[in-house]
Amino acid sequence: MNLQELLSQIKPLDQKAMEQCQRRWDSIAKPLHSLGKMEDFLVKIAGIDGNAGIDLEKKALIVMCADNGVVEEGVTQTGQEVTAIVSENFLDKKASASLLCSMTGADIYPVDIGIASDTRIMNRKIAYGTKNMTKGPAMTREEAERAVLVGIDLVRELKEQGYRIIATGEMGIGNTTTSSAIVSVFLNRQAEEVTGRGAGLSTEGLNRKIHAIKRAIALNHPDPKDGIDTLAKVGGLDLAGLAGVFLGGAIYRVPVVLDGFISASAALAASVIHPLAKEYMLPSHVSKEPAAKMVLEALGLEAGLHMDMCLGEGTGAVTLFPILDLAAGIYHTMSTFQDINVEEYKPLA
Repeated sequence: MNLQELLSQIKPLDQKAMEQCQRRWDSIAKPLHSLGKMEDFLVKIAGIDGNAGIDLEKKALIVMCADNGVVEEGVTQTGQEVTAIVSENFLDKKASASLLCSMTGADIYPVDIGIASDTRIMNRKIAYGTKNMTKGPAMTREEAERAVLVGIDLVRELKEQGYRIIATGEMGIGNTTTSSAIVSVFLNRQAEEVTGRGAGLSTEGLNRKIHAIKRAIALNHPDPKDGIDTLAKVGGLDLAGLAGVFLGGAIYRVPVVLDGFISASAALAASVIHPLAKEYMLPSHVSKEPAAKMVLEALGLEAGLHMDMCLGEGTGAVTLFPILDLAAGIYHTMSTFQDINVEEYKPLA
């Protein structure tokens, strides 16, 4: 199927399953909604899955890895070769995200969707990096759409393998620049408002980054109402692939966990491509990047974790997994008011 045919399969959340899940929470012998977002997340997962049974045993992290031509503009502290090195470290359990996955019982799937060299990780390469967006479009519309389809298809593959929840991560030197660019377009905000220091830029480097974003937008005229157009002109292959993962979650009814600013910017692109996609997203944490809160507010999402994280790779998203497991454990095993012969709490407000 082509992209439009796949998108036509996206439907609203299952309200009946959500109501069943909420009734179960309300029957458990504790004050109503006293577990806050732990309860809310599971209710949403029930609506996504269409089942109040809640099974989160098999978890995965998809890490989209790609290089960005805009690094030519001196917008990063490290060289482009770092993308390939860290991407292979995911396989060798030497990266932060892969270690967290080992600790939380999740499987990690690093994906080469556009690294500038060949690697040992899963090959879904669209191109050997994008072009420098300050000199023209980062990629063609056809390349951006193919990258989105890669993300969608990975969700299908993982669901067929029994995965019940997917976290999102990325690795790509220069991708805070592309993320800030697409957020500037989608939210109609000045580059200065949405651009941070990334992995430790100096003030001079930050200024180069801001000016590169401004030049790219002015040159390419991305359409804020066209998610594919914006991804192609000032985005990256990793962002397009992640947008596809979020869309795939909505198509195949799998909850997808946002990581930080970069992942959230891809989620924003997915919501422009299809507004219902955001109903299938679970926010994990509020990144330290300056525009992180803006993007979550635009998506209508409220994260559960506030820890000043800004590492990327999916680290924040995977950190949410144990909290969801704890919530599911209480949901499935705690006694109800009926079990202990106590009158149920009633909502008074």
